[in-house]
Amino acid sequence: MPMVLGLALLAFWLYCLFDVITTPDEETRNLPKFLWVIIVVLLLDIGGLLWLVLGRPRPQAAHTPAGGAGDATRPPAPRGPDDDPDFLKDLDRRLRDDD
Repeated sequence: MPMVLGLALLAFWLYCLFDVITTPDEETRNLPKFLWVIIVVLLLDIGGLLWLVLGRPRPQAAHTPAGGAGDATRPPAPRGPDDDPDFLKDLDRRLRDDD
């Protein structure tokens, strides 16, 4: 049983260390990234817990704004050709020309 607990703590520590290293510098909270790396390495599991609670970037809100259909800064999702009225008109014109 102690071996399983030790492996779980090692996995948690490695996850947190990898997460700190792969997080962009500008997204870390409260401290610079290099300090978070030092904290996680030196304080092991306590450092990992601190990183998850205090340093990890907060997830972006995935809700739709009340007045719109999506994020105004994001380009619209690609549509299929059958959703484009201009494409359908052009297709109809080309089909009539072939007859």
